[in-house]
Amino acid sequence: MQTLMRKPQWLRKKISLSDQKPMERLLAQGRVHTICEEAMCPNISECFSQKVATFMILGTVCTRACTFCAVSRGVPLVLNPHEPENVAKTVNHLGLRHVVITSSTRDDLSNGGAEYFCKTVRAIKALDDSITVELLIPDMKENLSALEQVANSGAEIIGHNLETVSRLYHVRKGSDYERSLRVLEKLTSLNPDIATKSGIMLGFGEGDEEILSLMQDLLDVECRYLSIGQYLSPSHKYEPVVEYVEPKRFEYLRDRGMEMGFTYIKSSPYARSSYMAHEYLEAK
Repeated sequence: MQTLMRKPQWLRKKISLSDQKPMERLLAQGRVHTICEEAMCPNISECFSQKVATFMILGTVCTRACTFCAVSRGVPLVLNPHEPENVAKTVNHLGLRHVVITSSTRDDLSNGGAEYFCKTVRAIKALDDSITVELLIPDMKENLSALEQVANSGAEIIGHNLETVSRLYHVRKGSDYERSLRVLEKLTSLNPDIATKSGIMLGFGEGDEEILSLMQDLLDVECRYLSIGQYLSPSHKYEPVVEYVEPKRFEYLRDRGMEMGFTYIKSSPYARSSYMAHEYLEAK
């Protein structure tokens, strides 16, 4: 059993259950799920108090068992055919102008759930075509048909997270670093009009040179948006935190990445893939 490291001052973000409750009730009424809740995001109180959320489709059970992720794993339930419309109605009710849709990994589905991503985008756009949509997808086993559907879904941004450097990919069960890069590359080739995005976490024991190499790998496949945040272990049952990275290192990596050619990088201890997601398109 691992002993959890004491968090430094810069990672002691306030969690307010009372601030979260109104949003939690609204989401429950709409019968929608969020990655904010399922993955125990540390930004949940901040985002929910502002009525912002990242929606999670395809159920709440993942078919993989990444050792850093709090999302439930096991045998998924049957898909909810009303989920795309439920998400769209909730987006409309909240008045969101930029929406992020992610999912659990569904290796049990032949197309990885691509059809539901597309249906959700269409449902949102049908209510208001001016709403911008960002999809954060699993690798879908690099299924070309699935990636083609997603690339042409109508979403403005499509993200797929590398999560960490190649050497540490043992934390991503069932995933492959080179495959994830190919997924990002194929998305761009299938639809050059979309922007692609990725995200990584620090704190697994990676070195700066490894991160800079990862950044170059992303640039080589035309990925120009990146989030860099601190890994926080959900509990002693998950991958341990090797290091709590100081804010100045996040700033250094952001500056180096921008010099290398990224369009926008969100890099801070509490940065997450969808945190302040509207900022990426504003920098385009």
